[in-house]
Amino acid sequence: MQVNRSGYYKWLSREGTQNRYEKDRVLLTELLREVHQKHRSYGYHRLAAVVRRETGWVFSDLLAHKCCRFNGIKSKAKHYKYRKHGEEHVLYQNRIKGQWNAKRPLEIVVSDMTCIRHKGHTYEWTYILDTFNNEIISHHLTTKAGDRRPYFNCLQDLIEKIKEQADPVVLHTDQGTVYSSKAFSKAHDKYNIIRSMSRTGTPTDNPIIESLNGWIKEEMRVDFKYKESNNLFQFMDGFVEYYNNERPAYSLKYQSPVEFRIQQGFG
Repeated sequence: MQVNRSGYYKWLSREGTQNRYEKDRVLLTELLREVHQKHRSYGYHRLAAVVRRETGWVFSDLLAHKCCRFNGIKSKAKHYKYRKHGEEHVLYQNRIKGQWNAKRPLEIVVSDMTCIRHKGHTYEWTYILDTFNNEIISHHLTTKAGDRRPYFNCLQDLIEKIKEQADPVVLHTDQGTVYSSKAFSKAHDKYNIIRSMSRTGTPTDNPIIESLNGWIKEEMRVDFKYKESNNLFQFMDGFVEYYNNERPAYSLKYQSPVEFRIQQGFG
């Protein structure tokens, strides 16, 4: 077999023992598993980012993927399918058209409402997201179906944030009843807000917040067990605080939204 004598006996002497690379993989797998137990919705990219942040260990995503794959560590989040696009709104066209390259905070913001089931009740959660760093800048929750107040409260929060801002902010939404109403348009017509809307039935026109609607509830369910909370209002306030200040985001190179904003020079 063309193996020299010294090499053979060296291999024979360490038979049944792990080398340093194998030991590193075992340790890394345990660290990844520990993070996965806390955040079952995370994929291997984000699991690796958390381990790096907590330990300072330098390793590749490929190694993390191998460790996860061979040990059955897999995200528990659901995935959704693509749908065909619809028609433009008669008043507000889609001004973004896939160009989500905001250069500063409050340049392009998106808003939407999603339903959350909790202890036999359906809550409606409305929020506004800043696409510069995916930070949730306003959110309001209601127990009343079709309640318009959360939409207007979020709009008022946005108006307060841009009062002293010279540049306009683009507010992109879907064609929901409240967003399309005359009352909502009138509520911001004196402010530097430019409206933009997705085409009907086209969530891909607003991919940032639509994808967030899907996995954020999975993360709250799998990792934070929100259904066990007695007060959903307090839970959502705490989760948004965690999301903005602690949660590592892949699109931000695994920084939290606030960390990214500060690093880019915006206090």
